[in-house]
Amino acid sequence: MSSPTADVSCRVAWTDDAPAIARLQLRTRQHDLSELLPAEQLEVDPSVAEEAWKRVLSRPADARVRVLVALERNRVVGFTITSPASDPDADPVADAELMELTVDPEERGRGHGSRLLQAAVDTMTADRFRRAVCWTVASDDAVRRFLTEAGWATDGAHRELDLDGTGAVTAKQVRLHTQFT
Repeated sequence: MSSPTADVSCRVAWTDDAPAIARLQLRTRQHDLSELLPAEQLEVDPSVAEEAWKRVLSRPADARVRVLVALERNRVVGFTITSPASDPDADPVADAELMELTVDPEERGRGHGSRLLQAAVDTMTADRFRRAVCWTVASDDAVRRFLTEAGWATDGAHRELDLDGTGAVTAKQVRLHTQFT
């Protein structure tokens, strides 16, 4: 007798996914950044976010910018963005960047992040990148552990991220990287 399996998958995001991605991104940022930023700075008009996502999904700045979504049944529960790396020490032909990996806080620990990360690596490999980098908040032990357990490692690079646009609220970030075989 077989047990039921979850109806989960990852795929390239469609323009029709923009509302779901926008809602997920706003909800996740409010959850993850509530200790760093005041609530009023985390409030974004959902319609503005949705329009921004529609533009990104319909007219990416570079053909190698990819947005992938994690689905449970037909519900978007996570997304990731990959692109050519933009760091000054990066080779934009060989180096990719995992710009964002977001999973709904209520859906974490169910494998969606792992599926998204693997789909992102497969996509970056198909785009002929040889290496990938990812910036993460230095104090976010859970994300760093997740990535290092998946084979990513810190490379010694760090930076200060201006969270509020004034320099008053910053977060230290560290860069992780991985090589593709």
